[in-house]
Amino acid sequence: MAQIPPGPGARAPPSLPSHLMEEILVRVATPRDLARASAACATFRRLVADASFLRRYRSLHPPLLLGFIDAPYGFTAVEAPHPNAPTAGALARAADFSFERLGGRGSGWCHCDARDGRVLLMCYGITFEFLLPEFAVWDPLTRGHTLLPPIPNRLVVPSVRIPAWDQLINCFDAFFVPSGDYEETQFRVICWAHWVVSVFVYSSLSGTWTAGPTANWDALGLNVYPDEGMPRLCWSPSYAYGCFYWKVLASNKLLKLEVNTMEFSAVSLPPNHENRQSVVVEAAGEGNIGILSHISGQEIPEPLCYSIRQNEGENANEHVMETTIPLPSDYDNYRVVAAGEGYIFLLGLRSISQQGTVVLRGGRLAFFTLEIKTLKIERVCSIHGGVCGHILPYFGFPTFMSPRRI
Repeated sequence: MAQIPPGPGARAPPSLPSHLMEEILVRVATPRDLARASAACATFRRLVADASFLRRYRSLHPPLLLGFIDAPYGFTAVEAPHPNAPTAGALARAADFSFERLGGRGSGWCHCDARDGRVLLMCYGITFEFLLPEFAVWDPLTRGHTLLPPIPNRLVVPSVRIPAWDQLINCFDAFFVPSGDYEETQFRVICWAHWVVSVFVYSSLSGTWTAGPTANWDALGLNVYPDEGMPRLCWSPSYAYGCFYWKVLASNKLLKLEVNTMEFSAVSLPPNHENRQSVVVEAAGEGNIGILSHISGQEIPEPLCYSIRQNEGENANEHVMETTIPLPSDYDNYRVVAAGEGYIFLLGLRSISQQGTVVLRGGRLAFFTLEIKTLKIERVCSIHGGVCGHILPYFGFPTFMSPRRI
């Protein structure tokens, strides 16, 4: 049917005011769709390129999983057919995860944590009679970095003094505090000497270190190994509702660090968690936490158990829900490597049993995500050969909307 031309008195519809167009664009679900919209016309491009618009968009939308940082390989990008693969590939080409610009220092830089587009690095250096870690924060995209000042000697209690280099291995843990409402260039770092129930906290706003309250293991009711001076904990902490959690190995306990007070406490788990590797996440419902752990049994691969419990109170161990999550049969062994941004991260491995001992086989390994909200499992990328050290998921935005973090 032929179109009827407008009459001589007809007018073009009025254009939307800029503030209404901004309200529409800021609600575009994904950065990929936002990039397409900005390519549609010059007006959209101008709005999307504005720094205040991008800052607002980042505050309303979660960052994208772009890959993993691992010592032997540097950065492993998310692969197709995952929807984040194009953005991850662009980041891998533009960013620097080698940290070579920092140069050699002490025992060499190792990565500790990655959050908000920044990577926390640590090495050991000699400070008078103490052997204490030194820290740097690296922005892979801009290659900018900042060296944190040394932890002041006045904050170091006598029990933190380390007499020999061979005692430095795994002595310290360090991680970023989730930024929350902080400005994008601000950050906080927590450093914890494992044999002391106290932490050091660095704030980029003040540029100084402070020390948290000191407690002791006996008061927390946690068993201490005499040769180590502390309980044995899972390597990486998980974060939920303003607290960090570590699973205490061979125990029905979690070690909890509350960020606001920097105080440690112990949290009880149900009786069947002694030999489980457990990760704590934020669950649906106000104040509830989710606990994911492997279930030991005859199934290969061993499934995950997801339970929800109250965060605090006398009835905290009364589970609201418990779900068994089967894992993909592509691999016969899965390792929980990290948690964050609403996901659990799994490494799929192939193994064989030799005389009752599980031995890992070679070949390609794969990273998987388990979305907490939907319990959906998705394969995101693969690597050839083994992995070692600390595996860190890396989140961010496309390069055109990534701010300078340092």
